[in-house]
Amino acid sequence: MSSRHVRISIVAAMLLAWSGTAVAQANAPTLLDDGYRAMYNLDFARAHQAFQQWQRLHPEDPLGPVSDAAAYLFSEFDHLHILELELFADDTHFENRAKVSADPQAKQAFEAELAKCKEITEKLLARDPGNADALFASALSQGLRGDYVALIEKHDLTALGYMKTGRAIAEKLLATHPSYYDAYLAIGVENYLLSLKPAPVRWLLRITGAETDHVAGIEKLRITAEKGHYLLPYARLLLAVAAVRDGNRARGRELLAGLAREYPNNHLYALELAKLQH
Repeated sequence: MSSRHVRISIVAAMLLAWSGTAVAQANAPTLLDDGYRAMYNLDFARAHQAFQQWQRLHPEDPLGPVSDAAAYLFSEFDHLHILELELFADDTHFENRAKVSADPQAKQAFEAELAKCKEITEKLLARDPGNADALFASALSQGLRGDYVALIEKHDLTALGYMKTGRAIAEKLLATHPSYYDAYLAIGVENYLLSLKPAPVRWLLRITGAETDHVAGIEKLRITAEKGHYLLPYARLLLAVAAVRDGNRARGRELLAGLAREYPNNHLYALELAKLQH
């Protein structure tokens, strides 16, 4: 099976760093907001500081540790030059990518934060199986693990399993909390990526429970890109990738230009925008 499907899963995960409810957007910025803004600006030290302070203040909130795990993952992606538009938009480059050497200390910290998140979510879900924050943290954890094993360790089939599990949890969450807009990203990523497969492969994937609807995938990504909170910038990056894949470089430039203005310290946005100017 081609590894192509995992690249944007970075997303369902990767950055799947993530969303409170729509109500959070109307409130004053929190430490979580500060942490995600710092992460998108590639200021990982500041992101860790914000997320860890949030954990000290809210020890029973799973969003703290799962967000800190996302910061460790994205720091590794930046260090290893994994998150580049050309890598995601070009199948040959992606499939021939070299295996990278990850920082063992970063992996240890990443796993420790996910373990804390799991402990908190299990307690919350034992008391309340429909707890929205616990469900989202669980879905995000699956996505982050999938991104690590796919983009750093190159275990693509294992990553597909994480992606499917995360999508299923997101669907459960959205069935009762449809305004948890960042959760649509997990569904959008799976549908869009797997829709790129040849028809016989899509048929086999559907038998395994995967979702492969191209139109639905783009629509779900747009929901997060327009109404999301913590994941809104990431959804726009994924839509830029989709636009470039579809030959719409003008739309890709438009999306990347907006991200570059919003996050001026993120060299990735500026670099990829420059490539599309030619």
